[in-house]
Amino acid sequence: MEEIKLWKKGVVYQIYPRSFMDSNGDGIGDIPGITSKLDYLKELGVDIIWLSPVYKSPNDDNGYDISDYKDINPEYGTMEDMDHLIDEAGKKGLKIIMDLVINHTSDEHPWFIASKNKDSKYRDYYIWRDKPNNWTSFFSGPAWSKDKDSYYLHLFSKKQPDLNWDNPEVMKEIQDIMHYWLKKGIYGFRCDVINIIYKSSLENGKKRLVLTGKEHYHSQEGCHKILRTLRKEVLDSYDCFTVGETVMVDTKQANDLILPERKELDMVFGFEHMETDQINNKWFKTKFNPNKFMRVISKWQQEVYWNANYMENHDQPRSVSRFGNDKEFHRESAKMLATLNLTLKGTPYIFEGEEIGMTNCVFNSMSEFKDVESHNIDALAKKLMFPKKVRFKMISKTSRDNARTPMQWTKDGGFSSGKSWLKMNPNQNEINVDANLFDKNSIYYHYKTLIHMRKHDQVLINGNFKPLFMGNGIFIFSRNHLDETYITVSNMTKKVRKIPILLEGKILLSNVGRNDMTDQKLLPYESILIKRGV
Repeated sequence: MEEIKLWKKGVVYQIYPRSFMDSNGDGIGDIPGITSKLDYLKELGVDIIWLSPVYKSPNDDNGYDISDYKDINPEYGTMEDMDHLIDEAGKKGLKIIMDLVINHTSDEHPWFIASKNKDSKYRDYYIWRDKPNNWTSFFSGPAWSKDKDSYYLHLFSKKQPDLNWDNPEVMKEIQDIMHYWLKKGIYGFRCDVINIIYKSSLENGKKRLVLTGKEHYHSQEGCHKILRTLRKEVLDSYDCFTVGETVMVDTKQANDLILPERKELDMVFGFEHMETDQINNKWFKTKFNPNKFMRVISKWQQEVYWNANYMENHDQPRSVSRFGNDKEFHRESAKMLATLNLTLKGTPYIFEGEEIGMTNCVFNSMSEFKDVESHNIDALAKKLMFPKKVRFKMISKTSRDNARTPMQWTKDGGFSSGKSWLKMNPNQNEINVDANLFDKNSIYYHYKTLIHMRKHDQVLINGNFKPLFMGNGIFIFSRNHLDETYITVSNMTKKVRKIPILLEGKILLSNVGRNDMTDQKLLPYESILIKRGV
């Protein structure tokens, strides 16, 4: 029997280093801080730590603008600290994956600085033109900025110039960077915005409200060719895996990136379920519709070869505030989302603080936001004559800073002895690790139980997925492997609901302490994991 790879049977925990743990009191999370919390992660039961970027960076976009891929951001520590983290994690049986940002670099990277000289060999590392086209960026506004008498392309911030993947030298450089880190013992990469790295042409794009020009770079064949080359020349030589962050992909495009025979990535993050509560773009939020949400999840579960399952990350609002109820049913809805996420088919990802039910933050003014995207959108909305109150409400609900408030370790915060780089969530008094560890019925212990089950149960690792009921805010699906079947039942509403189908079997896990199914009713945000009788 073929051994199941760790990335298929394990659980991934995402750390946003700036906000996880500060070891030196400067208010910024750092690598020694992460090392100091490895025992916490080991006890929780996770196997793989995904680190958001720790590379040297001017931090225009919180580390996704890299100025040196082989050095560490001094705010986070040194390369010696990083080597120590990899070593200590390894001793505890924990693997580390890193962000690989290869669509763009920082404008302060030596390659880009040199590329400003038209005669430099680095000129062709980036995409320079005498005149811009009409493309617009993900951060709003034109996707081109002027330097002297030329323009360079940046699909994101103007401080994040796009690399030119038509240049074979860029391929060599990126391969060298990947070898460098894999030789240090990391377990793979989360590949940032990976399906937009190749630009098939620089023609003007069809005008759109957002992302004019995307048809020239979105999921192009050239991207697949790059990924196959990186797999063959680098990744196949190591015990590792890759997960791609993808932009606007459907299930077919996801499979084109991950089917084993294509030899590209191992899995991708889909975003379609994250788009079920919005109109046109993420800033125009609608009321959460659980039926729409579960239909999308069910579609991806059935159609995609292997899913990267998640409810939140560093770019999304907190899931309990968004898909649950962080006021009346905080504990119940956080546990329900945990049960849902960790019983789906695919690799589960947990974001720091999710395991204690961290919520969206209360921001009082735009000055409290640090996220560059939030300020850009505020400026654009102001230009479009959106009233100040509307702009602030829109940004408060959706800003990436909701997920980036520092980890709540104790009732006093416990993140830093100094002033934190971003405000602490005021509810740290009630929602923190200490309080969760003290209470055996806490969200943390629910996660710990689920993680243990997910890692050791063949039904949850390998079982196929089958939807049994979707509607009225109730999501019921089965996982079947050989002769065993598990059923997950989730009430995604704050109302008591009648269970719409007859369910019998042994209750493996309940978020409300249920022992039997006699009443055939679901309490608000109740979730049950049942082993069907054979």
